[in-house]
Amino acid sequence: MTWLHDAMQRLPQADADAAAAVRARADDILRPSGALARLDDVAVHMAAWQRTTTPRVARPAALVFAGDHGVAEHGGVSAYPTAVTAAMLAACRQGMGDDSFEPLRFEAALTPERFERVVAHAVAAVDALDTDLLVLGEIGIGNTTAAAALAGALLGGEPATWVGRGTGVDDAGLERKRAAVAAAINRTSELDDPFEVMREAGGAELTAVAAAAVAARLRSIPVVLDGYVVTSAVLPLHVVAPGALDHCIVGHCSSEPGHRQVLEAISKPALLDLGMRLGEGSGAMVAVPIVRAACDAVVEVATFTEWFGQGAG
Repeated sequence: MTWLHDAMQRLPQADADAAAAVRARADDILRPSGALARLDDVAVHMAAWQRTTTPRVARPAALVFAGDHGVAEHGGVSAYPTAVTAAMLAACRQGMGDDSFEPLRFEAALTPERFERVVAHAVAAVDALDTDLLVLGEIGIGNTTAAAALAGALLGGEPATWVGRGTGVDDAGLERKRAAVAAAINRTSELDDPFEVMREAGGAELTAVAAAAVAARLRSIPVVLDGYVVTSAVLPLHVVAPGALDHCIVGHCSSEPGHRQVLEAISKPALLDLGMRLGEGSGAMVAVPIVRAACDAVVEVATFTEWFGQGAG
């Protein structure tokens, strides 16, 4: 976990001057004051992390990391077999790999060596991109179980409250899922390092998402987070350093009950709330046009000063 720990010590901060300039322009835009307040906030955010007074979304990119979970293979916590992941990955033709790892109820999801390899792959994937907005997504049968275990282990509370039906498990499957999450939380209860909790209770695609979010921050690339799995995956970064997710926007709030709890913990509102539960970066991708529109609504629209002359507004 050397790279993650080191990177967390050198996270760049937002460009306050660019943010202030875009905020001032938004306040002077030729429309009623505060009419598009939430969108103006998004534009200011984009300015701060793109480090420009003319933020825009011209080259969006998405990274969707895929992996299967042993708890799904052996634990009956999903309505679908793990083979679905490979089929979905082939259909998407995107992602860093399709891999399987251990049942998180009984042992670490990833060995230290595999954890480091996953981090390295994710960082390389981000470094290879030419993008001004990065969407992070995931594919994996059983990963809402891992997300619930990771969130519950880091934030506490009754384990069952972190667990939803995911792909649509029946009541018996839901109980098995709750039991698996409770076991994983109990097994990791003595760990102090959030990244170690992620290695033990998460999985390859969750780890890759977290590493990709850090790699994007190092390059000052704004990020749109997808649903419960992605937001839980980056939760360890917030626990290690509360400002580590400042470059991130949450694209949507999923129907998983634990997602709202994680969003509350990281103090980030979602742009959309459509009850989606698909994953694959889909909710975050739906939010991308909103981010683009937010930038255009500030950059491409005249201000009172520009329209009426100096001193107007």
